[in-house]
Parts: sequence; C-alpha cells; structure tokens
Amino acid sequence: MGYSCPICGDPQADGVHLANHLAITAMARGGEHEEFLDETVPGWQELGEEELAAELTDAAEETEYPQVFEDTTGPDHEHDHDHGTDPAHVGGTDPAGSIPFETDMPDDPADGETEDIVEEAMEMTRKRRANAAEPDDSDEEPETE
Repeated sequence: MGYSCPICGDPQADGVHLANHLAITAMARGGEHEEFLDETVPGWQELGEEELAAELTDAAEETEYPQVFEDTTGPDHEHDHDHGTDPAHVGGTDPAGSIPFETDMPDDPADGETEDIVEEAMEMTRKRRANAAEPDDSDEEPETE
C-alpha cells in the first residue's frame, strides 16, 4: 500500500516518498502543491522528511502501489538503454556529487531561479546525508539554518 498525492494523484510508495514528492514539487513549481502544504502543514519547510510524512499521511488517500522485485530488475533484461556507467556517474566530476544516477538533472535549466532551486535541493540532500552519517550525540541540539 502507498499513498496518492492529494494534488496530482501520483502514487507514492509510502509517507516519506509522499512528503518528498510534495515538498520537491512545491519548491520547484510552487502552485497547488505549495498551497496544499502551506494550508495543511504550516512551517513544512522546517520539517524533515519523517516529520512531514507523519503530518501528511492523514491527509492522503491510501492507494495500491506497484512493487518491483529484485528478480525483475536484473542486468540480464533485454532493452536498449544506458545504465549510467559513464565516469561522471561513478565518482567522476559529476556536479551532482552523490545524487543517484537515476536522477534526471536538467542539462540546461529553464532559468536562473530553476538552477538555484536545483542547487539548493542538491545541497540539502548532501547535508542530510552527511548528518545521517555522523554519530548522534544526544547532548547536542540540532543545527538549524
């Protein structure tokens, strides 16, 4: 079971995926996704994905989410496409850093604002990953931006 986006209906695997979908779409496009978050979860920009997910799952409709199993995604499947093995995707000089190769990065962002949003999202991802890799000292308060 997953959740359906209350705005566009896109199925999401779980509450965290729903939270990320809504937040990223709101940051990148604004519009109805942003309005929904502003009305449903005031201060959503300050929450982590787990906290946002907890707030959103009550407002979202549960839906079937198709599961893909490992035995259906092996390398011996037949179709013609690249699996992201160029050097930029395996530790080369990819400007996205450790963003997964499956992520579609715009080659030519529509405008400077879009480029700034993408860079901000990538930096937030790097910080979250770095924070997750650090040991948790319960005596310290979390840093805020």
